[in-house]
Amino acid sequence: MAAASWYHRDISRVVAEELLAKAGRDGCFLVRDSESVSGAYALCLLFQQHVHTYRILPDDEGLLSVQTIRGIQAKCFRTLPDLIGAYQQPNNGLVTPLLFPVHRARQGADEDSDGEDGRGGGHVASAVPAGGAGAGAWLGVPIAGRTHISQQLHQRLQEQVHSSPASDFMGFMAEYLNHHLQLDLEALRHGHPQLRHLSTALVTACRALHRRIDFTLAGLETLARVFDPPVSPRSPAREQVSPPGHCSPSHPGGFLTSDPDLELLLNKISTVNHLLSSLEKKVLKSLQETVSRHNLALPSVAAAPPPAAKPLAVQSFEVKVGKSQRAALTVDVESGTVAITKRGSGSPEETIPQDKILQLIKYQSVQSKVRLVYDREPQRSLSRDFIFPSARKREAFCQLLQLMKIQHSNLDEPDLISVYVGTWNMGSTPPPRSLASWLTSRGLGRTQDETTACIPHDIYVIGTQENSLGDREWVEFLRASLKTLMAIDYRVVALQCLWSIKIVVLVKPEHERRISHVHTSSVKTGIANTLGNKGAVGVSFLFNGTSFGFVNCHLASGSEKTHRRNQNYSDILRSLVLGDKRLGAFDLTLRFTHLFWFGDLNYRLDMDDILAHITKKEFEALLAVDQLNLEREKNKVFLRFSEGDISFPPTYRYERGSRDSYMWQKFKPTGMRINVPSWCDRILWKSHPETHVVCNSYGCTDDIVTSDHSPVFATFEVGVTSQFVPKKAPGPGPEPLACIEWESIEVIVKTASRSKCYIEFHSYCLEEAQRSGENTSQSCDIPGFLKLGWSAKHLPVLNPILPDLEYLGDQHLLLSIKGVESCESYGECCIAMRSMIGSMAQQFETFLFHRGEETGSMRGWMKVRVPKDRRSTRERLYEWISFEEEDAEPAADAPTCPKPPLQRLRYPSRALPRREPRPRGDAEPSPAVLCRSRPRSLPEPAAGYTNPAYFIFEGVP
Repeated sequence: MAAASWYHRDISRVVAEELLAKAGRDGCFLVRDSESVSGAYALCLLFQQHVHTYRILPDDEGLLSVQTIRGIQAKCFRTLPDLIGAYQQPNNGLVTPLLFPVHRARQGADEDSDGEDGRGGGHVASAVPAGGAGAGAWLGVPIAGRTHISQQLHQRLQEQVHSSPASDFMGFMAEYLNHHLQLDLEALRHGHPQLRHLSTALVTACRALHRRIDFTLAGLETLARVFDPPVSPRSPAREQVSPPGHCSPSHPGGFLTSDPDLELLLNKISTVNHLLSSLEKKVLKSLQETVSRHNLALPSVAAAPPPAAKPLAVQSFEVKVGKSQRAALTVDVESGTVAITKRGSGSPEETIPQDKILQLIKYQSVQSKVRLVYDREPQRSLSRDFIFPSARKREAFCQLLQLMKIQHSNLDEPDLISVYVGTWNMGSTPPPRSLASWLTSRGLGRTQDETTACIPHDIYVIGTQENSLGDREWVEFLRASLKTLMAIDYRVVALQCLWSIKIVVLVKPEHERRISHVHTSSVKTGIANTLGNKGAVGVSFLFNGTSFGFVNCHLASGSEKTHRRNQNYSDILRSLVLGDKRLGAFDLTLRFTHLFWFGDLNYRLDMDDILAHITKKEFEALLAVDQLNLEREKNKVFLRFSEGDISFPPTYRYERGSRDSYMWQKFKPTGMRINVPSWCDRILWKSHPETHVVCNSYGCTDDIVTSDHSPVFATFEVGVTSQFVPKKAPGPGPEPLACIEWESIEVIVKTASRSKCYIEFHSYCLEEAQRSGENTSQSCDIPGFLKLGWSAKHLPVLNPILPDLEYLGDQHLLLSIKGVESCESYGECCIAMRSMIGSMAQQFETFLFHRGEETGSMRGWMKVRVPKDRRSTRERLYEWISFEEEDAEPAADAPTCPKPPLQRLRYPSRALPRREPRPRGDAEPSPAVLCRSRPRSLPEPAAGYTNPAYFIFEGVP
């Protein structure tokens, strides 16, 4: 059955409402997949400028029925078209009959194929699930229906792709199905069964295979001749060996005799198969005869002892004390001391044990300056300022002190870990013998200082694209590389592959027991989303009580494919199955405490005179025309993600073998392409509010030249939580409970619906998800937006499983706004509980997200009440380093986490009335205000945004 034009598959609710709004007539409708129930559908119907959504649910027998108003008996139908046909009549429980179907737009080949990596035909939407016709029925179809047959066969081709065929080959086959199949059908109807056009397509598609086999065959034959026994001058010349089953082109037993080129290719393949199967035996026999003939003894290979763990060397830093005095700071991590030695003095002036160091304060105005606060005498502390030669040296000193604190702390579980993330498009070539510069974050950009480069990270996450190595071979190569560099035998947490896209997660042995709930997933976004030459792989897990997600992707290539890359991102966001299954309805970017997204994103630079700016290191001008930054500015992709400052040259497209010049031209079977130098390879991250994550390095290597991409790295300092154990033993009476109380919640969502809604509350600190009542107020003052309100009476009081302040300060609440009728989400958000702790209500504001889009905003008043005897807490290891707040711009080489310009949410006065701030509670937290983050390289716009959702935030002009 053909795909019904009103069936739009898995488009989002927002897109469905936009399509109906464009249609604009009462009775316009479409059907999409349900977001809340697998295997169900959502019927979206426009009436009086509002969209009404009804669920179409299957029963146990597969019959479909519509959930409509009460009092109307549900009718069951075997197919979706039957159901839609019945509801085109009045009085069926809908607000209006189904009158005008909104047709699905067909995507053209240019939009759906990857111009660089494959040739694909036009994408045809999936049919509504139903039985298909047999192949025998297609031959009798009249000429007018042959285009439809081509579409059906192309759809079947897409459905049958389960392995890894070459993208170019699939492109040729798709072209045959779309353009030449009807000619072969016409020949069949006239009694000619040769399928001449299919034969031509196969010959064309296999032309590259011919050349590759010729090259491989010549090499194999040469190697085989090396191990042939010596030929006696009197012995007759050996005949050319023909493998078993070999048939000449004229042999009557040959295959596909209709085309000599195809039969010759089969003969070549047969020869390659024979040589490959016999070569190992021949080499083994030759070596055995050599050993026997010359009485050689093969040396035994002794297993090399594992390298001993490398102790950290004592590091010394030249610093300036006061205005002109010089001194040396010596950090001994192993002994846990910092020594201060004045220039010219043979012995330290002062030695400070790590447990006496109270605080480390980094200056914002002078990026190379730090203040050390420590205990000198009982009840007296002393502070001293030191100026380092560079910001990088200061950062190395701080990292060493942080490491010293961690090593000498008495904590059973860590508060802070270091995470390495690397991405590299390997260009389908083997890697060099050493990856040292990549794995130790050395090269160009914000790199690690030599004093800290070889400090091993707790977690290594390596993402590659166009990786031609086998899965096991690649993992062992990485482990061996890290063992050589760090003297640590890292454990494999996960490996996930999609064709040549791979992600590997390695962890220190001592952390292996702390890793749990490991999940992996992959998504294809190649031609018609069925090929894995483009797509994403992901891994998620818990590190004690902190959830991590990692996504490595390879998006569509080509300067003109920005929209396609955006769509790839959306498809990955929607389809990647990672994290806690109970949070499956939430936006992927909200399911983890920390989410890292990286890979060959393939966004390009829209500028002609690029090389002149690269030569002068004028990266700001190039970043202003970077497609990824521009799309982030439009809120099309990576909403609320962060990225480190880019201070390294574009990582693509270099001439292989050097990093001295870029290669603009790339020759493909589809023709020559122009690839301007671009920052294709990127690393971004998004974390829950009020968590600790600092990017310490972001750069690329300059000595790994096997690919046309340079490897990119980033390192992070990440705060983690442990499984909390209460310090207070339970008493004989009932335990006091902490409680989360809400005074009010106000929500604005971008929708044309008037549906009643409720709120779902999820958190790891709750035994189970909780649900509010229906909203108590509702208005549509601004077209396209719905304002909802809940009073305290209709909001649940939540009781966390543990009442301790130390535990609750690390927890987050995930909220989802859902429609009462459809049970589908209108948006989700995350609220940190730390700022809400106290006896007085605190105000919070945040954005709503759904499927990668910004769908509205939420604000309200809440408080987290903690019993008095459970209010003790402790300082985290990462909290003893702080920044001196000064009104000054940081230096360009600052190695700190980027802080984009922030912009507070603003509401039009008629939308949400402002309330006066209330007194703060016991803990005196700062109000939780989440602000819009923007790429740092882009100037702040004067006014206005392209996203219609901003109208409600910025005020309607």
